[in-house]
Amino acid sequence: MLFEILSNEITPILVVNIIVGLCIVVIFFAVLFNFLDESNNDKRAKKEKKSIVETGTMTLFFILAYMLLRFNVGSFQATHWSFVVIGLSVMLLGTFFNVWGRRYLGKNWANQIKIYKDHQLVTDGPYKIVRHPLYASLIWMFYASSLIYVNWSVFIATSVIFVPFMYYRAKQEEKLLSKQFEQYSEYKKKTGMFLPKLLMK
Repeated sequence: MLFEILSNEITPILVVNIIVGLCIVVIFFAVLFNFLDESNNDKRAKKEKKSIVETGTMTLFFILAYMLLRFNVGSFQATHWSFVVIGLSVMLLGTFFNVWGRRYLGKNWANQIKIYKDHQLVTDGPYKIVRHPLYASLIWMFYASSLIYVNWSVFIATSVIFVPFMYYRAKQEEKLLSKQFEQYSEYKKKTGMFLPKLLMK
């Protein structure tokens, strides 16, 4: 009896929403862990540059994207399941890539742009694939949500707001990293910013 009730209640779109929700929760806790860890790193900072693009402004964009989806602004009525499958795959990949990137970045992570006294240039793991896996993964996830929910407004907002903001933040970081590490220019030549270099040729 219970199984019949549950099977009647659980719809494909509910399963999709649960998977997307779990991905968001994973990212939330990963960021929270970074903040807790960063509170012990203030004394290690060697150089710091304030940026308008940080966790707060990224969260504001998340709220904007959520509101667009929640109120169906720019949504198509028909659900294209091929888009849902592709979108969910990218969403899961982005979540994995984000957590993987944070693990490799370790104590180098900062909400603002910082170079630490013992800062190390990370070029392994996800950083071997793209230079900014944390930003890249979030971009992928926002585009994935526009596919999952077949929403053109989220696609456009990601393209004209989020991607330029991430590019601006990435360029700010790269200026400091280039001054700190001589090998950074060579790393830039062989590694793409948000997409693997092979896909950019």
